[in-house]
Amino acid sequence: MVRHIQSVARAAALLRLLGGAGRPLALAELAAALDLPRPTAHGLLRTLREEGLVAQDAASGRYLLGDDLGRLGTPWDRHDLRARAMNWADALAAGTGCAVYLGVPAADGRGVDVVHHVFRPDGSPQQLRTNTVQPLHATAWGTCLLAFAPASVRAADPLERYTRRTVTDPVELARTLESTRRRGWAADPGGWEPGEGGLAVPVRSGGGLTVAALGVGAPAEELFTPDGRARPDPVQELYTAAGEIAAGLEGLV
Repeated sequence: MVRHIQSVARAAALLRLLGGAGRPLALAELAAALDLPRPTAHGLLRTLREEGLVAQDAASGRYLLGDDLGRLGTPWDRHDLRARAMNWADALAAGTGCAVYLGVPAADGRGVDVVHHVFRPDGSPQQLRTNTVQPLHATAWGTCLLAFAPASVRAADPLERYTRRTVTDPVELARTLESTRRRGWAADPGGWEPGEGGLAVPVRSGGGLTVAALGVGAPAEELFTPDGRARPDPVQELYTAAGEIAAGLEGLV
């Protein structure tokens, strides 16, 4: 028999109670209505408030439903994501010497929408990729979203080939996604553009939701060793930058 999670059930009950009351409620009223100790009720309300699902009246201290409940079905704002990522993306490009990409699920879920792109700092000729949609199965940032945000994206069928290194076999792609989830980052050794590689990590919001993929791109030999292993330094720098971006997403819808 599957057991329910008590804290989730209590949080849902609090939301239903607030939604049906027709007025803001005091902590004591909420705790009494659900037969909860006040510290327990307060802890649940504090967490729900931090997630934007509950609000607290500044004057009375009473609780009511938060504005974010009405926006649960809307996608994360790409402009806010980009604004919060810009400084860290610039620093990541300078630190790694690579191009930097921030990708989110495309509107139809069939691609990765590049919402921010920083050029490699070496002055080489480069094409701006911001506002382009790239394939999920052939890029590191797309593979990252397939692995860590599978409810938001879906790979094309059939899988199109772009280079000799593009994964076009669904079984091989499934194995790639499993290894990506296991190690925590995605790799592209040249499946999108010949000779160009990529690495990417998920950017997560509160609760662990993956809202974007942060990646670096460079000639494959700069990101991978001759035997195909990813070089550790750019992966670590990606994790650091993604963590800092995620820290700035608190309260963002």
